Amino acid sequence: MIKIVIADDQELVRESLKIVLNTMEDMEVIGTADNGLDLIHFLEKNPADIILMDIRMPTMDGILATKLIKQKYPETKIIILTTFDDEEYVMNGLKYGASGYLLKGISIPELAAAIHKVMLGEAMLNTDIVTKVVKLFNQSSMNNESNDEPDKKNQEYYVEFDESGFSCMNRTERNICRLLGRGMSNKEIAATLNLSEGSIRNNLSNALSKLALRDRTQLAIWSVQIGLAYQALEEDS
Repeated sequence: MIKIVIADDQELVRESLKIVLNTMEDMEVIGTADNGLDLIHFLEKNPADIILMDIRMPTMDGILATKLIKQKYPETKIIILTTFDDEEYVMNGLKYGASGYLLKGISIPELAAAIHKVMLGEAMLNTDIVTKVVKLFNQSSMNNESNDEPDKKNQEYYVEFDESGFSCMNRTERNICRLLGRGMSNKEIAATLNLSEGSIRNNLSNALSKLALRDRTQLAIWSVQIGLAYQALEEDS
């Protein structure tokens, strides 16, 4: 059973999500909170698997709460769920360890699918979100060129293009990177390429090693940044 906590300052949102998610066979909403501080206090006695986190809340907002919770409970997954489609929130949420970022207009089936994806250890990053992150640090990079000062805020997400690493990748690894940049999960990539999920994981690991990247989030951003995500898949030669 996936134990879920909902943090949102709107009671209607909290209770609506609680009712709907409790109808899922493998999900249970074990509690709710209307601000980040109350959420942290709740977690001290009630461990959770997933937190659905609003951003703008009184007392303590969702971004700071995400940072503190991931420091104390690194295994707890956080999905930022908000109406605010803002690049800076995306950057900070990902920087502090959120596993996903979704807008509140998402459908219930899509939300349930995102929860399952995050529970499998995958990042819930759709192409729009990745593109926003790329846009933000590309703008930062251009600003840095003019003032020659590094932007420490976005430095963690900037990914240098490694030509030697790219040339060492095989066709399967490049195709996986393309699909990852489009926001696909391992299961979706496996189905598209007609490979096992184990093969996808192995090839992802190889690609990360060749490119000297930290995780699949960086790899997805790299794929969008260099335009690989927008290219057609390579066919068997």
